[in-house]
Amino acid sequence: MDVQEIRDLKPKLRKFLEMFDDCFDRKDTRAHLPVYIQGQLSNLPEKSVEPIALNAGVAPRTLQEFLSQLKWDNDKMRDRLQDIVRTEHAGEHSIGVFDETSFVKKGNKTPGVKRQWCGTVGKKENCMVTVHLAYACDDFHCLLDSELFLPEDWSKDRERCREAGIPDDMTYRPKWQIGLELYDRAIGNGIHFEWVTFDEGYGGKPNFLRGLSARQQPFVGEVPRNFTGWLKAPRVVTRPFHRNGRGRGRNVPRLASGSPRARRVDEMLKQREFRDQPWQPYRVKDGEKGPMVWEVKHHRFFPKDENGFPAEPMHLIVARDVLNPEVVKFFVSNAAPGTPVQTMLLVGFSRWRVERCFEDQKGEVGLDHYEGRRYLGLKRHLTISAVSYLFLARMRQEFGKKNPELTECQVHEAVGVLIPFWWLNLRPSAKWLQRTAEKIRENQRRNAEARKSHTKRTIKRLHMLGIKLTETPRCRWGAT
Repeated sequence: MDVQEIRDLKPKLRKFLEMFDDCFDRKDTRAHLPVYIQGQLSNLPEKSVEPIALNAGVAPRTLQEFLSQLKWDNDKMRDRLQDIVRTEHAGEHSIGVFDETSFVKKGNKTPGVKRQWCGTVGKKENCMVTVHLAYACDDFHCLLDSELFLPEDWSKDRERCREAGIPDDMTYRPKWQIGLELYDRAIGNGIHFEWVTFDEGYGGKPNFLRGLSARQQPFVGEVPRNFTGWLKAPRVVTRPFHRNGRGRGRNVPRLASGSPRARRVDEMLKQREFRDQPWQPYRVKDGEKGPMVWEVKHHRFFPKDENGFPAEPMHLIVARDVLNPEVVKFFVSNAAPGTPVQTMLLVGFSRWRVERCFEDQKGEVGLDHYEGRRYLGLKRHLTISAVSYLFLARMRQEFGKKNPELTECQVHEAVGVLIPFWWLNLRPSAKWLQRTAEKIRENQRRNAEARKSHTKRTIKRLHMLGIKLTETPRCRWGAT
């Protein structure tokens, strides 16, 4: 970024926030939105209400009321965000990504908090969990929608829910069901996903897979290694069933005598259909550490439904990391027969986009810094955080046309330098802005050098394993 681009961030942010003006009936309430978003885009180490308010020169209680009490339309803000993505960032290869994230919390007053599995620290911890739907298309990605996961013990304690402002009609739903609710909302707002993907936490739920297929949504998602089914569909027959050995009975479906049992997908590697199939290497993508090459086996697959019968056939893809052969992933897809494996790999390995959103929003925007005790405040915080990140993603895409090395974090670094001047109503000097631009360029230079070094090392390791990149199929859209 150059000095002029950094200067342009202020009017661009003002114009961007004007898109959300009609979410507020009152001008004084609307005025709090720039304060909160500027606080999230600032370089403050803590981005909860109090430090944002104190540094912006407003009363903390005023900003607290803005989140949890004042009247404004959070749902309309979420819908407007999705409308911006639909009209300005849609593309041919759009991918929706389902995932969840967790926030470690103390005490027991934060909505949904309890001791449960916390992916952030990799163990059970006192935390809350939120489910998200992300959007990715070409070089753009952002979060579209979010919802709190309400544990069962919270759902049963309605008095506790009322204290936290959780609506009476909000009850426990498994995470996959929340994911489908987010999907339906996005589709209702005109968002189109050519594909969706997800991790094994969602892929292991047959109802989730069936829900996507019923919505005619193509997917490629990871499943756990204990996911079961058949490589060849067993024959289903009907036989009469007699209660207590008497009566005419009724015909019920059963697997034919001698049918093979359903197997776990990791056991299927020992079956002849997979065992005799050679591993095919694919260059899935180029990451920060160089080419990512995975060896793949692919076969038709009939998952086992909740009644023990074979469901509609899917693709089963087994992928093994060439550099770490013990790392094996299993993907299923309802893509049409004949869909190129390269295309399905591109989709299945797109989950890093939502992980990038989580990492950037926690590190740059303060997604996990919410300290309130009201559900409405949490919902609004999640939505505003998505709006803040959307601004960074838009600026990265706009300025990145002539500077491909630019990242959302570097855009945040630039706007973070400006915000203290905005709060003090001062104009930053050209020298100050030049220093910021030079710092960003230096970071880009260092990142490029590190990537070049990692890439060189990775290519050397691949060559030692006999992998010739020039002969390895590369995953691209439209591959055959």
